[in-house]
Amino acid sequence: MIALLLALVFSANQGSAVQLSFPDEPGLKSVEIVWENKKVPAFHVDDRWTTILGVDIDAKPGKHATSVFFTMNDGRLDQREVVIEIETKKYPTTELKVDDRYVELSKPDLARANREAKETEAIYAVIGDEMLWNEPFKVPIPGETGTNFGHRRIFNGQPRAPHAGADLHAATGTPIHATNRGRVVLAKHLFFTGNTVILDHGLGVYSLYAHLSRIDVKRGVMVSSGQLLGLAGATGRVTGPHLHWGMRVQGARVDPFTLVEIGK
Repeated sequence: MIALLLALVFSANQGSAVQLSFPDEPGLKSVEIVWENKKVPAFHVDDRWTTILGVDIDAKPGKHATSVFFTMNDGRLDQREVVIEIETKKYPTTELKVDDRYVELSKPDLARANREAKETEAIYAVIGDEMLWNEPFKVPIPGETGTNFGHRRIFNGQPRAPHAGADLHAATGTPIHATNRGRVVLAKHLFFTGNTVILDHGLGVYSLYAHLSRIDVKRGVMVSSGQLLGLAGATGRVTGPHLHWGMRVQGARVDPFTLVEIGK
């Protein structure tokens, strides 16, 4: 079994979610993966142990050895290794024109943006040991697609970080639905993303819904898959009304559509 796992390779592009799955064994109590120095639990479904890991958009390409810990009912701990092979993915550059206040920030706006960045990063740093979702991930606006994840953005002539979500076409007032079951961990107005909702789905998987015209949920509540979170809008740093839909997996910026694909 150890030799088999040593030869097991999972492939993933930069900026994607990857599912790891292992067969159940007699007396196996739990499975935990250490990925990028973070401990991520696996969950037991039918005859498999599986979890989802995030490969950041700027992750180093190549083969990454990853430790998997199998804890048995009798207390034995078996450490094995798998390999995640990260493949390079090229993203285009997009130039955008926005209000100058979102590019040349005043001191108060800069302080606010930095404070909110620390707040959201603290949220993404938490890896819950419970899988809160109960069905495949779905697009928040049924039938919509987004193709600009990872674009290297230039705002008003100034380069900025790559686009860490997918922009979905949506007129102001379009209903926005939860991509899956999860707990609301943020529901308020932020400087860059405007009216924003973040859901914790467990195991370090988070979804973000930005630029809303209205928020219909409160922090701390559990929402079901497909539940109404609010309405699309054009709040924050935008060029027009749309939904910015982002996913973080153990802090990694991933294309949200790669999570939808996992469930197919």
